[in-house]
Amino acid sequence: MTRTAASLLIVALLAGCSTLPRDGPSGRSVVRAASSPERAGDYALVELNFELSERLKAVPSPSFSTLALASSDKPIDIIGVGDTLAVSVFEPGGGLFSGMGTTTATSGAQMLPPLVVNRSGGVPIPFAGEVNVQGMTPSEASAAVRRALIGKVANPQVIVTIASNASNSVTILGEVRNPGRQPLSVNNNRILDVIAAAGGPSRSLYDIEVRVQREGQTYAAPMSIVTTEFNENVRLQRGDQINLIYKPRRFSSFGAFNAVARSELPSGPLTLAEALSGVGGLDSNLANAQSVLLFRFERPEVAEALGIQQPATSRGVPVVYRLNLNEGQGFFVASNFQMQPDDVIYAPRAGAAEMRKFFEFVQSVTRVVYDVSVTSTLNLD
Repeated sequence: MTRTAASLLIVALLAGCSTLPRDGPSGRSVVRAASSPERAGDYALVELNFELSERLKAVPSPSFSTLALASSDKPIDIIGVGDTLAVSVFEPGGGLFSGMGTTTATSGAQMLPPLVVNRSGGVPIPFAGEVNVQGMTPSEASAAVRRALIGKVANPQVIVTIASNASNSVTILGEVRNPGRQPLSVNNNRILDVIAAAGGPSRSLYDIEVRVQREGQTYAAPMSIVTTEFNENVRLQRGDQINLIYKPRRFSSFGAFNAVARSELPSGPLTLAEALSGVGGLDSNLANAQSVLLFRFERPEVAEALGIQQPATSRGVPVVYRLNLNEGQGFFVASNFQMQPDDVIYAPRAGAAEMRKFFEFVQSVTRVVYDVSVTSTLNLD
């Protein structure tokens, strides 16, 4: 019975050798699955050194020019349905309007009561009837009202201004403090003007993408670019919809670290050395410091600059950077390598740590065999 139990446990031990739990793939398996001159793998494996980190920094930043295409030259001061107009009529002869009880005389000019543009696009003008002003600028509306008064008022002079602009507005939604409709004006028509009028962004500008939707087209750029590149701070037009989309910048770390986490990228740049420090560094008892791995989808132009031949996927070129932190140069490289959103840092276990885990498993099994043997002997006695 003792020999049977021991045999069964040894079989379990041998079976368990290939199924020991891991935090992730071993460093060797990562190397085996990478592309090589002999075979095409799932990703490119690149040895990270200082010269390569400098080449990465020299590659131009990604271009975000789509929002610049949304810039509009259409006039902002266009009269539309629902707008409230202020109309002043100056009649040198002081005839018709001076006797109206509903007007206000100011320096020879008669100010009509506020006029709201109706659904048909017109406003009622005393003695002239309804005058269509929809789609006109204030100066064009002034000329239209003057033409309607000719023959009824001697040489009338008309000034039309927009007192309340309901039609010349945009809608701003998403990560702003006060979402809703915002009016446009000739000196307040750029995208940052509208965002500021809505209370500003509710999150870090580094985690926000600005999208402008207009006539079935969508234009987008990171807000950090909009605030620094003048061409991205585009002029808007009536009817635009602006969405501030929250897109958090994060990186992940797992494996033989003192802390495994999904961490937020701070405002501004973050180096690999700072990222490793932020997650508590490598576990000195488990990690293989010779093979710290960083998984990333690189832009095709970056892969080309590095001489990487790996085919691109829909997300980019899959690349695994490998860094040796057992050498002093590795820390200079880590301090010169910039993290990017969605990076994954992985520290595989060292061979010694795997071996120690194996022997701990062996010890637990042999202890059970010993206990079974003792128990069997006592029962026979």
